[in-house]
Amino acid sequence: MILALTIGVLVAGGTYLLLQRSLVRIAFGVGVLSHAVNLFLLTSGVPAYRGEPLANRMDPATAADPLPQAFVLTAIVITLAVTVILLALAVVGRNDDTMRMPESGEERDR
Repeated sequence: MILALTIGVLVAGGTYLLLQRSLVRIAFGVGVLSHAVNLFLLTSGVPAYRGEPLANRMDPATAADPLPQAFVLTAIVITLAVTVILLALAVVGRNDDTMRMPESGEERDR
């Protein structure tokens, strides 16, 4: 129950951060949301504690499924790459939150 509440809080916090205007907050929101997805993948793959899936040491019926662990490891690497790209974009476009439009030299009727 506590793990389900933790996943819910992380999803709510990540969604809130994704809906913000600042790109740094969006990057943090992606990170928080990815933590929630990783916890969800681990809880869906291992419903109870099971032993390590080592050959010749454990009965295959009682061993943990290594596939969710591989998914989580892949998700961590992908999230790291996305976070680096988002933070690089935040550094490059640090003045994009201004309300004033840049001067383009065009005349328009009001």
